[in-house]
Amino acid sequence: MEIEKIIRSRRIIKKFKPDPVDQDLLVSWLQTASMAPNHKMTEPWKIVFIGSETRAKLNHKTNFGHAPVLFAVLSHKGSTQVIRDENMVAVSCFVQNFMLLAWSAGVGVFWSSLGVSALVRTALNVSDDYDVIGIFGAGYPDEVPEAKMRTDIDAKIQYLA
Repeated sequence: MEIEKIIRSRRIIKKFKPDPVDQDLLVSWLQTASMAPNHKMTEPWKIVFIGSETRAKLNHKTNFGHAPVLFAVLSHKGSTQVIRDENMVAVSCFVQNFMLLAWSAGVGVFWSSLGVSALVRTALNVSDDYDVIGIFGAGYPDEVPEAKMRTDIDAKIQYLA
């Protein structure tokens, strides 16, 4: 699939089939996603796969769409606010890379911001030197939503003299 088609067709998936996703394939996408740009090659991401016991503790209202795979992506905070911001941007690029790779193989992703709560951070055993960028469900989509309208990019562009 060509990259423009992958980007334009990718959706956040909220309902998954129960079919398993090959763990080796997931890890290969994570490895490739690590080619994301990151300042000074800090590679600030960390991935935490979530098992059924921890998943139950998270008590998500839709159980992450019943995705067969669940994991959290963390970002190392760094020693300054600038480094923290740079790391969060790099980890977001990492996540986008992963999502596009998965989508190109027919695997969808659900992105939850549930990780900001103290209860969830405790359940995931996240230390204070990491931010939780998101909790991600991955699997084969049971439903693929239609694309939502986007603002024309011309409305978002500013030219300076």
